[in-house]
Amino acid sequence: MNGELRDAAREYLIRYGGDRFEQLFTRAIGSRVFDDTGREILDFTSGQMCATLGHNHPAIVRAIQAAGEQALHLFSGMVPEVVAQLARTLAEDWLPAPLRKSLLVNTGSESNEAALRLAKLYTGGYEVLAIGGSWHGVTGGAASVSFASDRRGYGPPVPGVHVIPEPNVYRPPIPAPTGAQAAMACLEMGLRQFDMQTRGAPAAIIVEPVISAGGVIVPPRCFMQGLREAADERGMLLIFDEAQTAFGRIGETFGAIYHGVVPDIMTLSKTLGGGVPLAATVTSERIEERAHAAGFSFYTSHVSDPLPARVGLAVLHTIRSEQLIERARCQGAYLREQLLELQRRHEAIGDVRGAGLLLGVELVKDRHTRTPDHELGALTTARCFELGLSMNIRRRPERGAVWRIAPPLTVSTEEIDRAVAMLDQALTESVQALAQRAR
Repeated sequence: MNGELRDAAREYLIRYGGDRFEQLFTRAIGSRVFDDTGREILDFTSGQMCATLGHNHPAIVRAIQAAGEQALHLFSGMVPEVVAQLARTLAEDWLPAPLRKSLLVNTGSESNEAALRLAKLYTGGYEVLAIGGSWHGVTGGAASVSFASDRRGYGPPVPGVHVIPEPNVYRPPIPAPTGAQAAMACLEMGLRQFDMQTRGAPAAIIVEPVISAGGVIVPPRCFMQGLREAADERGMLLIFDEAQTAFGRIGETFGAIYHGVVPDIMTLSKTLGGGVPLAATVTSERIEERAHAAGFSFYTSHVSDPLPARVGLAVLHTIRSEQLIERARCQGAYLREQLLELQRRHEAIGDVRGAGLLLGVELVKDRHTRTPDHELGALTTARCFELGLSMNIRRRPERGAVWRIAPPLTVSTEEIDRAVAMLDQALTESVQALAQRAR
């Protein structure tokens, strides 16, 4: 049966890009997934960075069962009680003021589309500033402001998009004496170019508090504060895409809290649904009121659906009851220290960076030149999977070879130790294999 279904996957599924494994997968629990041979694999990407409570957390399973007994889906104009409950919980217990109004949808792409539409209606403009290395989704507007990859071959993007070089302090696009100065030089250059090119219709600046797909780049706080000032000076709304940074992943409730900067609009997705498709666009009463008066519409088949909302409530309750934000902070510090120890023993590790349990490890050919080692990255990632560890690696020529490491917030110390041991072994063996090839 395994062979038949693998053949069916090859024959009947459209290939959609990214890493794809030969085997199929049968089940998942906690930090582990199992393939069709019964092999156990440590999942240090939390699925697609979504299963922050671990796979199939009992609270999520109970929420899905409860939804199955009450309501899975309703007409979009019928707001379920559980949707109102989730919106109130977000506003009263989680979101920084003045963010209080939520639109509940399914994916990060949708939440960013809604955020951009809100900003354009509110300001009357259409021009958007985004950050190099960013990833905001695959739909029209979201794809137009994404610069991590996959921009070629799809025709012209939504007009009015401008880019600021990413504030990569390890490999700065504009060198400077310090990382903060390099980041601010990127901001100044991007703003200067925008001011020269603007058609006089500014709408928004959109940014991830940690630029994950671009190589786990943590912008300096001064850069984020500079974005806030730049948006205010130009009459633009500041949008934080907190798909990966919200609800504890980085050891804080939000990237906004981590950086000390509150945006005008915040988008939430991966970490809110815990593996179930749930996303939100949140903003202030003032912005919602003006956008509504201007005719804001984002009416989809699954807006305000009850099943994902019930799961979202379970996720938020579990994060608090199991103290997962503090756990992410502590386990993230432990994991970082283990990775730094690997760096001390492996010359190929040029940089270890990130926040909480969203960490990046950059592989280089030479620490002085910081030349990325894409071949070593690919070889080591494959070897890790053979040993039983799944990680994601970004292999962009312009942005380095960076492992993205993001285990569930429930990850144990023993699982971290096992993962680091596999990393150590894979890196050692891969370096040796490349040395033998070179002889």
